[in-house]
Amino acid sequence: MTPADAHHFAQHPSHVVRRALAIAIEAHAGQVRRYTHEPFVTHPVAVAQTVRPFHGDPLVLATALLHDVVEDTPVTAADLDREMPSSVVRMVLSLTNPSSTDDGDRAARKRIDHDHVARAEPRAQTIKYADVWHNVRSIARHDPEFAPTYLAEKISLIHRLDRGHPVLRRRVWQCLVELTSPAS
Repeated sequence: MTPADAHHFAQHPSHVVRRALAIAIEAHAGQVRRYTHEPFVTHPVAVAQTVRPFHGDPLVLATALLHDVVEDTPVTAADLDREMPSSVVRMVLSLTNPSSTDDGDRAARKRIDHDHVARAEPRAQTIKYADVWHNVRSIARHDPEFAPTYLAEKISLIHRLDRGHPVLRRRVWQCLVELTSPAS
């Protein structure tokens, strides 16, 4: 994320986008990306930047900025409900993994999570495509041992998600194919 990426959302004409960025920055304060150690908020900003050409709707951009807050921070759905329109909260929750360690091994948890997001509305699935696109490239680059497992999970997920923006879905699919080809 460059300062210009965050600046675009900080200066967005929609209050909901500006507020979502502020919530994401505050909620993810002190968190860093696993491999790059850059501030975690760079990820939701990158996801929103990726989604923007396909869905410039402020509600979609706000959801992209907030897509990890309920899953990865102390922010709750009730907290978001006080700050955001209900459609944003619904989309965030559709992108929040519902599984827990009590739900079995990794494969069982991923089935639960994938079933959940497969029911998400098209706008939320578009955000998930951008989330996957950003994460797979990072993991493939920085964790070649775990990458085959992670990439296989994401191939399975994207295969099931077919209601988001078709151009972004093709971009993510192509990225996954390239990352899993023997020449990668």
